[in-house]
Amino acid sequence: MSKHINDQPREQGNARLREFTRQERETGTHPAIDALRHRPKDRDGDSRKTAEYARIERGHTA
Repeated sequence: MSKHINDQPREQGNARLREFTRQERETGTHPAIDALRHRPKDRDGDSRKTAEYARIERGHTA
């Protein structure tokens, strides 16, 4: 007599999940990468100097 279907060992393959995650990973870019790409290319040095002078004026030296 053969074993019941519940007694048969099942393969614990995760190929379906692996393929799904691979496909999702390859279809789009990470949101952090998009944010970096859409940043302004150049920044005005004068605004940075102003921010640093204001920081020093408030007493934050480090």
